[in-house]
Order: sequence, then C-alpha cells, then structure tokens
Amino acid sequence: MDLGGPHGLFGTPAAGGTARATVRVPATSANLGPGFDTLGLALGLHDEIEAEISESPGIDIAVEGEGAGELDLGEGHLIVTTMRATFDRMGLPQPRGIRLRCLNRIPHARGLGSSSAAICAGILAARALATTPYAGNRDHPAELSDDGALALATEIEGHPDNVAPCLAGGLTVAWTDAGGAPHLVRLLPHEAVRPVVLVPAHRLSTETARGLLPKEVPHADAAANAGRAALLIAALTARPEPGLLLAATEDRLHQDYRAPAMPRTADLVRRLRKAGVAAVVSGAGPTVLAFSTMNTQDLIAPEVGNDWHIQPLEVETRGARVVSLETR
Repeated sequence: MDLGGPHGLFGTPAAGGTARATVRVPATSANLGPGFDTLGLALGLHDEIEAEISESPGIDIAVEGEGAGELDLGEGHLIVTTMRATFDRMGLPQPRGIRLRCLNRIPHARGLGSSSAAICAGILAARALATTPYAGNRDHPAELSDDGALALATEIEGHPDNVAPCLAGGLTVAWTDAGGAPHLVRLLPHEAVRPVVLVPAHRLSTETARGLLPKEVPHADAAANAGRAALLIAALTARPEPGLLLAATEDRLHQDYRAPAMPRTADLVRRLRKAGVAAVVSGAGPTVLAFSTMNTQDLIAPEVGNDWHIQPLEVETRGARVVSLETR
C-alpha cells in the first residue's frame, strides 16, 4: 500500500529533541449495508489528539468532549496502549511518561468508529514521535510503513473495515490475504453523494451486536450480498441514481440479525428506505447512515424523531494525519 509521500500519508518526520505530535483522525462508517467487514467510509467528523513524550514517569491525560468523565485516564486508555504497542512493534524502548490531550467529537459506542479513531491516533502519534530523538531513542530513529500501520491497527481492532478508511480516507475496500495480512483499496465517492448520520442518544457495544450474528447464513443471502456490495461500489463512485443506491444498499447478512438489539434503529432504516432513501445501519449501530442526493435530501427529516441528531457530513478524503510535530 502506497499512500503517497516519502513517509506515507499517515505522518511526517522531523528532527530535534523533546517532541509533541498533534493528530487528527476521522469518524468512519463500516459495512455500508452489504459490505460486511469489508467496506468503509471516512467521514468529516474528527477527534484531535495531542501526544507528548515526557521525561517524567507516569501518564497524564485530559479528555474534552465525548468520553469525558468516562474514559480511563491511565495506562488503560486505548491511545496509550496503542502507542506502547507501536513502540514495541518498532523495536523501541518505552517512554517514561506519556501526556495526552484529547478533543473528542466522534460519538462513542454508536457505530462511527470511535475505537478505530483512537487506535489510528495512537499509531500515528507514536510513529511521528519515533522519528525524533526522544529519551531512549536518541541514536536510532525508527520508522513504520503505511502497510505496517494498517497491519498493527487491524491487529488491535480485530478487523480492518474501520481502520482502513480512518487511515486512508475516502471509500475503502479492505480484506486480509491468506497469510492474514490486511490490504486496502481507496476510492472516492461521487461528489453528489452526501452522507448523513442520524445519531441516537442510546449506545450499543460492538461486542453485543456481533454476538447476535449466526455462524452460518444461507448461500442465497451470501450471494445476494456479494452482488449488492459490487453494485454499491458502482453506485457510489458513478453519478448516483436514487433507485440504484437503494438497491445497492440492501443487506441480508447482519442488519436483520442485529435488529432485536436496536429496534428503533431498524425501524428508522425501514421507514427511510420505504421513503426512497438509501439508509443502512452504520457499523454495528445504533447510528443510521443515509446516502443523500439532491433527489432524496428532503425525505430524511420527516422520518426522523426529535431524539435523533441529524448531521450531514462530507466524505473525508485525506484520512488520519499528523497535523503538527513540534520539537524542543
């Protein structure tokens, strides 16, 4: 995977002493209806993380926005564990201390890739900081390739469907080869496609949603989803036609099985689709993702109650990136 630039799209190197990296990571929506564990889309809603290696031992974390007052503020914080895993993967000594400042905008446990965003942020921050002579790494700066970053993110998350669009941006098709290595292809949806997320107040864990899936599905359902997933790529990248988008987002593999855990989500998807809107469950839910076009954009709000937050978003085409890397 080559995402451009001498050190890839995910980060840039710098020289100097003590360093601080600021990373911006997007929300994502996985599955997109029929593309179970394969298709993903990066969205224009971002978390921003400032990470600094400290000479003083210990962890110092401050969280603003989503998760404030709820998240672990010590070694158990997902960004911290990911940074440490990244330093280990690069063969580097662990820093004595880590300082994090997190501005979280991505809703948690809503099917918008908040955990993938944290994982990608930790990898990018550690990779950027590893290019600087921080304490214990003064003589041999290390590197981690884009393929290596994707592999580590997939290993931590468990599957590549969210981390792929988070890292690369745009619309991604992700898969693992016979050896278990993840890969991705990045595409750009047509500019006329406008994602709209409908976010409820209630949450649903990915583990709960996955626990409802059967171990086997009918062959006809698998074949139907394969065809719809292929059609969805065409429907999203060519000039969108509402009827084509609606047909392309049909799913038989996961949404109906998960409906008992999120009946209001399932009902909203059903009503939107009946109105002609290409609506799907975002990731494991309970957020609903609608692909809006000029012909369908006015059909969404009448079907949505007051307890859902309607948020039109752009497609994030750049993906996660290091915004700044300061050395002192």
